[in-house]
Amino acid sequence: MVLHIPAGRNGLYLGMVPEEAAARHPYAPITLDHDMDLAPEAGRQITVAELAGLVADTADRLWAAGVRPRDHVALYKSHNFDIYVLACAAARIGATPALLSPALDGETVTALLDRLDRPHLITDPGKLADELARAPLADLTSRVVLVGTDGRPGAVSLADLAGSPRRHPVRLAPDAPALMTHTSGTTGIPKLVVHTARSLYGRFRPQQKLAALIRERETYAIHVSFVHSRMFMALAVVLPKGMPVVVVDDGAPEKVAPLFAKVRPGFVETHPNSFMEWEELVDHPLRPLANVKYFSGTFDAIHPPTMQRLLAASRRHKPLFFQFYGQSECGPLVGRWYTARNAGRANGRCLGFPIPGMTHVRIVPREGRRPSKQHPGFIEVMTDGRAVNYYAEDERFERELNGKWWRTGDVGYRDRFGRIHLLDRAVDVIPNVESTLEIEDTVLGRLPELSELVVVPGAAREPVPVVSTRNNEPLDPLRWRQAVVEFPQLADPVQLPLSELPRTATMKVQRIELSRRLAARTAERSA
Repeated sequence: MVLHIPAGRNGLYLGMVPEEAAARHPYAPITLDHDMDLAPEAGRQITVAELAGLVADTADRLWAAGVRPRDHVALYKSHNFDIYVLACAAARIGATPALLSPALDGETVTALLDRLDRPHLITDPGKLADELARAPLADLTSRVVLVGTDGRPGAVSLADLAGSPRRHPVRLAPDAPALMTHTSGTTGIPKLVVHTARSLYGRFRPQQKLAALIRERETYAIHVSFVHSRMFMALAVVLPKGMPVVVVDDGAPEKVAPLFAKVRPGFVETHPNSFMEWEELVDHPLRPLANVKYFSGTFDAIHPPTMQRLLAASRRHKPLFFQFYGQSECGPLVGRWYTARNAGRANGRCLGFPIPGMTHVRIVPREGRRPSKQHPGFIEVMTDGRAVNYYAEDERFERELNGKWWRTGDVGYRDRFGRIHLLDRAVDVIPNVESTLEIEDTVLGRLPELSELVVVPGAAREPVPVVSTRNNEPLDPLRWRQAVVEFPQLADPVQLPLSELPRTATMKVQRIELSRRLAARTAERSA
């Protein structure tokens, strides 16, 4: 039975976020750097009220296409802000959107569709003709819903369902599945992470409290993956505040510079690796970062030199850089902020403190040793924002549970002040290396010509530094040796263009895949 309950402290209902925000700030502007495939006629400048209307209209069309409460709706289409619209529309009528990254290959998507047990599939002609060309969609899905007008026979086009009867929103019980996202899939087929309205509210609360500290109505610019839960949490916070929003799809510095020079954002959020790329904007003649008061990263720790350079580009009084550590399964867990004065001296491995009253962190010994920098322990967390399952993989999820505690997969320690230090992912630990991430922080701070540095295990488990330079300039061997003199265990560096580094949807380098590629290249040369 579908339960209709009011939104509030029991849960965060994504399908209602735009409508509830529009009731408070209908004319707040949303700027896009691209046209929506779903509604190209909407243009690149819309209001919150227009967004709410688009979500409601799309929900009506999805109902007309046969989508019903508690149905699974797999979303796999080209990267575009309309992914947010489509997901909210599905949630508005009580369905569960499952967001699949556009970067996933057809084989992986086929496996995930099979796991979802005949979901509705929302896709586009490009994906049908390319990645899904050989997928047995008739067997894998209940129906194919198309964003666009041309496609295969049997697909339902949303464009043909214009004018569908209006449907009232459906709010399911707060512990019913409300959203599925997926993990990076660095070790195989990604896991489908199940969020509920209650767990989404658990991760929404700390972000709402942080936003309440920002009194100014800053223009908020965001560049994160549209299939990541962070996009949905971010807009759930800023839309009700009436903050002007700028949604960035193309994060190339040469595209961001004129956009930011025009909209002058006061709050900027993106992935750590995108922040690294945006270091090019620091000295840009358009001064695109001059009005930024707040920078924020919520995916991984950010290298201190990057924070220092970006803060130096701001002309605002006492700009701040917020750094949060979190996971897809749990949301934000630990955080701290930096100023222009202390960012350069920061210990990049120190993530800060758990969020008071909302998240709890403990360090569990590995191999019976007391956790320390030399012998890091497993980081475990307890939070109301934790997801409830991996869909169709209950045992896999339960393996990471220790009672109410969730094992993050990272290793680290707690210092005498109670701050959490993250040293590595457990699967990335290399013998004779205290922290690959610490090495990367240190060397990147010494060599500004590097755009990326990743230390991964080689064929003999030796630490291999993989470097990318700005503009693909050759690495200076002498400067490299001087920069790594205190890390004699490092093998010779391997230089690759930034574009050749395998990445996740959130722009993190896939270390295991990178290590595999290096091993394959070594084997080819030895053959």
